[in-house]
Amino acid sequence: MNTMKWLLRREFWEHKGGFVWAPVIAALIMVVLVGGMVGYGVASGNMHGDSISVQVDGKEVQHTSIAKVITPEKRADLASVAANNYIATGAPIFFVLPIVGLFYCLGALYDDRRDRSILFWKSLPISDTDTVLSKLLTVLVVAPLITIGVATAAALAILFFAGIATSSHGVNLFGAVLTNVNFYLAPLYLVGMLPVYILWALPTAGWLLLVSSWAKSKVFLWAIGVPLFAAMLLKWLDYLLGMTAGLTVNAGLTVNADWIINNVLEAIMLGLIPGTWFAHAGSALPQPTSSGVPLLPMLTYSWSTLAKPALWAGVVAGVAMIAAAIRLRRWRDEG
Repeated sequence: MNTMKWLLRREFWEHKGGFVWAPVIAALIMVVLVGGMVGYGVASGNMHGDSISVQVDGKEVQHTSIAKVITPEKRADLASVAANNYIATGAPIFFVLPIVGLFYCLGALYDDRRDRSILFWKSLPISDTDTVLSKLLTVLVVAPLITIGVATAAALAILFFAGIATSSHGVNLFGAVLTNVNFYLAPLYLVGMLPVYILWALPTAGWLLLVSSWAKSKVFLWAIGVPLFAAMLLKWLDYLLGMTAGLTVNAGLTVNADWIINNVLEAIMLGLIPGTWFAHAGSALPQPTSSGVPLLPMLTYSWSTLAKPALWAGVVAGVAMIAAAIRLRRWRDEG
């Protein structure tokens, strides 16, 4: 356990730029843009709602303030929407995670062989299993937790600026938002989806680590090019079989390219993207309500996907590829 702790620290120290600074920079850009717009609006007076026009049947009847128009019930509704959905403002930061994870996995086992530092690491009392598993835990556990923390911090900052904007109109939502239980539960819902993410991402991580441990060069081309070429080949075979269907006794015979692409190649290529299990939810996906996107039903649906055989088939394939990566690292130590 102590060995694994130090291996995880090594991965964190060596890849802090991707795991920490990449999401932090994305978060800072978002916060600065939103904060700049709010600051400019308040400083220029554009956000002051001292006087607005109220119209009835297309006719202006009076001038009043937004604070007088917003009833206590409407104020409570706005606070509920903000508390339930503020975490969604950090969603763009999660697009950084699969990009960082992709390049990390591709270089995780390949770089040691390329610069021959693998000879140094093999001289230490550290097993290949521990080394590969530390890299797997880094990309599937450590990196998502850091991203969740950064995204939550950015979402809180944007919510603060939104509160300032509404306060400039005489509508103070801070108290109502801070007393809403979903304000505190929202980050925990994201953490609750992490085990589901790990299982769905395992085939992709396994494939990338397998290629990283095997390829002598052009790791990106092997990892991305092979699945894409396989998809094009399958579609081409389906096309040829469709053309000859009427000429042979095997009419209607296909390789079912669409099913293979949707269930196999997508699992290999897209697993590191958070929320890929929602892509095929259809009508089962929880629908937005008057308070926004319901996070608890989203969490419940996420865990319900564990009943899908396709998920566990991917987990088995991912474990097999991880085992193959460990074995390849044990025997392939050339530069």
